[in-house]
Amino acid sequence: MGELRRGWASDQLIKAAQDGDTDSIAAVVHSAHPHVRRFARHLCASPQDAEDAAQEALIVLYRKIGTLRASAALASWMFRIVRHECLRRVRRLTDHDHDLDHDLALGVGRASSAEDEVLTRLEAERVAEAIRALPDLQRRVLIMRDVLGRPGRTVAETLGLSVPAMKSQLHRARSALRLSLLDAANTRA
Repeated sequence: MGELRRGWASDQLIKAAQDGDTDSIAAVVHSAHPHVRRFARHLCASPQDAEDAAQEALIVLYRKIGTLRASAALASWMFRIVRHECLRRVRRLTDHDHDLDHDLALGVGRASSAEDEVLTRLEAERVAEAIRALPDLQRRVLIMRDVLGRPGRTVAETLGLSVPAMKSQLHRARSALRLSLLDAANTRA
């Protein structure tokens, strides 16, 4: 079999999977599993979201490996799928509550221009990028507490921290995020 890419499947195995060989597809999914889980643990807000996102990404891999253009692109393709799934899970929780509250307060349905949607997506991507740049523990605390709205004690227990340590990490994360977004805004201005 061809050369292995840092634990991912060989080019030959990926090619056979792209051509529809079911044993090769299963082998590629199996070899991708630990890498996909690692991506998900780093990108998702909670361990449960990470597991769910990893499973969804592996299902996509299983169903759509034939659409992969180059075997060398497998890792980046899977990273994008996992990232999309993690962001989808966070947005599903936050957008649903926010949109309902906003629409009810205004008494209107959701109507925005394509330009507004693009600007909103760009801003969301800037925030997501700034959050991804945080150290792992700070990122997890920030997402669980500020994005998902989990109680502080729950966040602390989930991450194996004392409540004061969780609050310290949250403060550091918020400060770093604020500085990062201010620097980005100043750079654009």
